Amino acid sequence: ILWLIQCTSVGVLNESKSELNQCFWCFSGQMTDLLFMEKDLVSSLKDYIRAEEHKLEQIKKWADRLDVLSSAATQDPEGFLGHPVNAFKLIKRLNTEWRELERLVLRNMSGAFISNLTIQRKNFPNDDDQTGAAKAMMRLQDTYQLDTNIISTGELPGSSSVASLTVDDCYDLGKVAYSEADYYHTELWMVQTLKQLDQGETSNLVDAITVLDYLIDSAYQQGELERELNFTKRLLELDPTDQQVNWEMKDIEYELFNQKKVEATEEAEGRQRRKSRGRPDDDLFHMRKYEQLCRGEGIRMTPRRQSRLFCRYYNNNRHPRYVIGPVRQEDEWDHPRIVRYHNIVSDKEMEKVKELAKPRLHRSEVVGEETVHFRISQSAFLRAYEDPVVDKINQRIEDITGLDITTADDLQVANYGIGGQYEPHLDFRQKDEPEEFEELGSGNRIATWLLYMSDVPAGGATVFTEVGAAVQPIKGTAVFWYNLFPSGEGDYRTEHAACPVLVGSKWVSNKWIRERGQEFRRHCGLQETD
Repeated sequence: ILWLIQCTSVGVLNESKSELNQCFWCFSGQMTDLLFMEKDLVSSLKDYIRAEEHKLEQIKKWADRLDVLSSAATQDPEGFLGHPVNAFKLIKRLNTEWRELERLVLRNMSGAFISNLTIQRKNFPNDDDQTGAAKAMMRLQDTYQLDTNIISTGELPGSSSVASLTVDDCYDLGKVAYSEADYYHTELWMVQTLKQLDQGETSNLVDAITVLDYLIDSAYQQGELERELNFTKRLLELDPTDQQVNWEMKDIEYELFNQKKVEATEEAEGRQRRKSRGRPDDDLFHMRKYEQLCRGEGIRMTPRRQSRLFCRYYNNNRHPRYVIGPVRQEDEWDHPRIVRYHNIVSDKEMEKVKELAKPRLHRSEVVGEETVHFRISQSAFLRAYEDPVVDKINQRIEDITGLDITTADDLQVANYGIGGQYEPHLDFRQKDEPEEFEELGSGNRIATWLLYMSDVPAGGATVFTEVGAAVQPIKGTAVFWYNLFPSGEGDYRTEHAACPVLVGSKWVSNKWIRERGQEFRRHCGLQETD
């Protein structure tokens, strides 16, 4: 009863809330491996430091002993050497002990550390990984409209820890953007770099002049003459004697004067000049809508529609397994109908699924030119016979949905790490691509079961771009919807996407259920209705 009250008062309102250079390591499974690998390297480095310190301590003791001895001996050399023991020991030291000291000084204490480092280096991220991680940061910046200063200070929404960017980190992000001809982000991150330099932060890589060179060119590439002029003036303040910069500033001032003159003329004639980038195409419109939903700027349901969303205990028409212990079902959306099942799997089962999937995680691939940008995650497929837990989950899906999963796809497990996302897509295949399922003989994807196996502190929502629904990931819950109408026609309202993960790591598993085998489980109809 308490759950039903809570769901009614809070849960329903949630519905109105809101690979080119892909980073292979930017997923929690691999990132965890990197973290422990670095810990091992630090431990090995400390062992090397201790060995070097011990070696230097031995050398220091030897040097201190001889310093005292030689100081006393040189005060009266003849008297000192007149004693046969001192003469013998001097010869012995120079012939034997100094050789031993030489061997000690030349002894290489770094062998174990270098060996470990060499072994581990083959698992290090490469330049493409670093570029991918930088682009993921910029993707988060755009999607969630984050200021560079917020990212730099590490004060991200939903984050319980703070990790800041140094001036060199900001400079590296700007350079990655510049190398990709992304002058918009180049300017943002170079301005942040300059700001941190102005605040007194020191850098080993860059100075203000270099940063301003990037800023001037970025503004020029974007056709922003006024900003280009301001950056050039700032550069001239740092070096007033630079004649080349003086000439460039005069050229920019002349171009800016002519531009304003043309604008004034056109305005006087009633033809206000506007910068037009053309009408955004459908893809760009969809992306903007998708990003708005990720920020929680979705369509808000009317009170009347909200009143029709309920929470209930569900037993799927008195299914034997759920008559006594029904599952908790919550309406997430009405058209198309999206439902969530709470506490549908245990923590132990989810950890087992992750354990089975981790060794086989690989970059998700979608056919097309924009593959890497379209889906940024890692995934693996698990078959029912591989472990009893997988078989149990499959059976649970069949019992709750009432659909036959014999022809369904294997359970897919996916992990979304830094900036991990899946752009707007349809789970079913459209009429112009029937060949996709012909050889399978199992029909189209009639329904989708999506299980959340982790909580996500910020970001990572599943959004339905055509209707404005946003479903937040809650560990141990699963959402279910039909991709096809009873007529077999595709329901384009089910176009959905996975928002970028801002903080945390997102684990999901999904089951695509096919048409074949559902003939007597979901009645056909001629109307394209829910």
